[in-house]
Amino acid sequence: MDLEKGPREEPGGEGRLAVALRMPVRIVVLVLVVPVRMVWDALVVAGRFLGDRVFRPVGRALLWVGRAVLVWPFVALWRWVLVPLWRWVLVPLGVALRWLGTVLVVVPAAALYRWVLTPLGHAAVWFCARVLTPLGRGLFVVPAVWLYRWVLTPVGHALLWCGRGLAWLGSLLVTGIGTALYWTVRVLVVLPVYAVWRRLLAPVGRALAVVAREVGAAFGHAWRIAGYISLAVGRALAVFFRWTLVEPARWVYRTVLTPVGHAVRDAVLRPVAEAARSVGRVTRDALRSVRVTARQVRRDVRRALGMPAGPAGIGRRERRPAGR
Repeated sequence: MDLEKGPREEPGGEGRLAVALRMPVRIVVLVLVVPVRMVWDALVVAGRFLGDRVFRPVGRALLWVGRAVLVWPFVALWRWVLVPLWRWVLVPLGVALRWLGTVLVVVPAAALYRWVLTPLGHAAVWFCARVLTPLGRGLFVVPAVWLYRWVLTPVGHALLWCGRGLAWLGSLLVTGIGTALYWTVRVLVVLPVYAVWRRLLAPVGRALAVVAREVGAAFGHAWRIAGYISLAVGRALAVFFRWTLVEPARWVYRTVLTPVGHAVRDAVLRPVAEAARSVGRVTRDALRSVRVTARQVRRDVRRALGMPAGPAGIGRRERRPAGR
């Protein structure tokens, strides 16, 4: 891993500054970033383990509990209470209220509109058209037209001409004042600020940009190098735990516990199982023989006492064990 990888700079002020800052900044940043990256990788591994083994099962359990506590009761309430209530109570009630409103409100209102308000409106329209309109024209329209034509129009033209003159004078005055202010601000503010920017702030900004670029590149390289280091340390720890814990446990299981288990199985468990099965078979045969003998004795006693031997099924049940 080369710490010198990066874009080549042309020889000049910025290039020499970048070359002078690159190595010290990258070394310092690498020393600072490696512990942070190792802690970050450890936290990532722990977070993945907790997410897979703890948070996800707990989340599924909480989701199931939430459904059982919050969703299913409301679904049951909606399905078995609210929907039947709406369907069988509120809808018929709404139909009845609509019919009642139609009978008590709509029909009287329609009759009032048709037989009272409509004739009154027609009468009012006729009165306005025949009486008020001619009277309004004679009293208001003719005098208003005469006043507009011979008084307001000449006065408006005179005011318009005066306004145009005042506007031209104001624009001339504003243009002169604006030109003076422009050159004053340009000479007193803009040119000094431009000189400060060009001679002072721009070189300082370029230097700070070079420093920031190098620091950012150093952080990027250090983060990648720290990732390789963290990966190597993690693999080393995995190998260490494998050879100190996993492989000894596997060797003990393979070379000690497995032969001991096979020996116990072959020497103890299998003989005990065979003996138990043999005892079970002998016991079942003995019980079967006892049952057959008891049935035979009971049948002989019935015959000796002159009683019927029993249903034919008894003989079949007695012959069935002999057939086996």
